[in-house]
Amino acid sequence: MKNNQENFDVAVIGAGSAGLMAALWAAQKGARVAVIEKNDRAGRKLLLSGGGRCNLTQARSDNREFAKKLGKNGEWLLSALSIFGPKETRKFFESRGLKTKKESNGRIFPISDRAQEVLDLLLKDLKEKKVKIFFGEKVSGFNVSGDKISSVKSGDRKIAAKSFILCAGGKSYSVTGSIGDGYIWAKDMGHKIIHPVPALVPIETQGSWPKELQGLSLKGVQLNILQNGKKEDSYSGEMLFTHFGLSGPIVLNASKKVGELLAKGEVLLEIDLAPNLSADQLDKKLRRDFAARGDMNFKTYLATFMPQRMAEKVAKFCGVSLDEKLGSITREGRKKTAAALKSLRTGVRGLMGFDQAIMTSGGVDLKEIDSRTMKSKIIENLFFAGEIIDLDGPTGGYNLQICWTTGYIAGSNATGGI
Repeated sequence: MKNNQENFDVAVIGAGSAGLMAALWAAQKGARVAVIEKNDRAGRKLLLSGGGRCNLTQARSDNREFAKKLGKNGEWLLSALSIFGPKETRKFFESRGLKTKKESNGRIFPISDRAQEVLDLLLKDLKEKKVKIFFGEKVSGFNVSGDKISSVKSGDRKIAAKSFILCAGGKSYSVTGSIGDGYIWAKDMGHKIIHPVPALVPIETQGSWPKELQGLSLKGVQLNILQNGKKEDSYSGEMLFTHFGLSGPIVLNASKKVGELLAKGEVLLEIDLAPNLSADQLDKKLRRDFAARGDMNFKTYLATFMPQRMAEKVAKFCGVSLDEKLGSITREGRKKTAAALKSLRTGVRGLMGFDQAIMTSGGVDLKEIDSRTMKSKIIENLFFAGEIIDLDGPTGGYNLQICWTTGYIAGSNATGGI
């Protein structure tokens, strides 16, 4: 049999955001680097990020505040963020000619609004550093002896290296090739895998009314998550009604909590269309407005602060005709209007699944990874970066930053024994 072994200092599995960053910094340290990618091109998920615009990172300069947004596991990333956080990421890209801009909620984008520009920049840098990328190569396993990897297998090809960085992603957006095979390899090498579940995923609702509003977007609303009559969490911002239920930024951010609660029982979602007013304040406002604008019809009044389709749904819930004059609406009608504006409720059928999830929650247990180096505590020459590890955050550039940070740390440290 023909010997198809090739030798490198560092082998990176996966040419996504974390893998490309890891390969770049390993090469920057002088290592001979190979990247093994199952797809026919790099960065497929990167090109989808931010709606194709690439939400590079988050403008939060305080690393502790950034880490808090990642939930209970966020503190684990603090030491890495202190070395390569959002500030360093922005500097990295801008020093290579990528101009960036800050948008609402601290989101950082390329001025061009093109994810392709980000990918092209990374690939150009890798080419200049003579990093070899093997496309269309499906890893079948690792050759491990004791606590050390000697090579990775892909068909008839064998890639031998001194260090290996596993950046195979999670299970989200499976159309991009992320099917969770990295978890299998990590588990085979002795790592514990925290059960992967969809994160940043749309929510399927019960009942028909949310679906009847398909395509309608609402801004400045609050989404409350309820279980057993208690408010468990709330999210403010923009949401979207779809043919299956709800999506949009605040829904995606709420999905992880919703998933956790669904494991315990039924979950209700409550939409507050007037989050800046308490129930009492809203009732007083309606009373004043109804008195001052008595000749205005209900439809026209509601249309002053919500889309017409939403107004029609609110009117249906509170039992007031859209043609009724404000001055003739009864006290009961006013109270029902206030209640509808503060609490439109729908049950939850479930989360939409990995095919529509932006991220995976779960992955390689952080207890088995050195947070200062991204090195495995089980396999001597194995490192991890990106979505494969048990760390995820909300929308707004947090998850790409996790990739940049862990990729930088893994790539920089994988060259230690070379």
